[in-house]
Amino acid sequence: MYDVAIIGAGPAGGSAAIFTAKAGKKTVMLDSNKSITKRAWMENHYGVQEIAGPDLVETGIAQAKKFGAELVETTVTALSKTEQGFKIQTENGEFEAKHVILATGMMTDLAEASGLDTKDGTEPRIKTIFDVDGAGKTNLEGVWAAGTCAGVSMHTIITAGDGAKVAINVISELNGERYVDHDVLKA
Repeated sequence: MYDVAIIGAGPAGGSAAIFTAKAGKKTVMLDSNKSITKRAWMENHYGVQEIAGPDLVETGIAQAKKFGAELVETTVTALSKTEQGFKIQTENGEFEAKHVILATGMMTDLAEASGLDTKDGTEPRIKTIFDVDGAGKTNLEGVWAAGTCAGVSMHTIITAGDGAKVAINVISELNGERYVDHDVLKA
């Protein structure tokens, strides 16, 4: 069983996976390879002069893998509650996790079948988003949402930050105390 399953490996999901894996949580990213970021060109991402979306996504996934996250390219078809957490059905089999982070970008099709509450989106071209609180929690205990599908701006710098925020909250809940991740330069 995974500690955290992240559905989506774009900027929000990849960022979340970096934090959860680096914190020692067994993490899997389930990605359908349909991220809209794969079509983007960015010159407004802090710390990067310019970058193509596919390169940004690939770099984020590589960072998450460096810390032990696994990537499975598949499409999630269903999400259901179990005694220990969640069963995630995909086109390639099942996965189990204690917590799930939805980082599905513009796609919220898992909502209706899984009992997740949604609301109208506020960004242009985003019709529906998951209804989350300030921490990223949905109405189903143990299911979180980050990035565009959680109602933040589509800009990659913002969705990546939201993924990190939600991951910190998941890690804190798993640990039973507030988690902080700071690396320090070695002199």
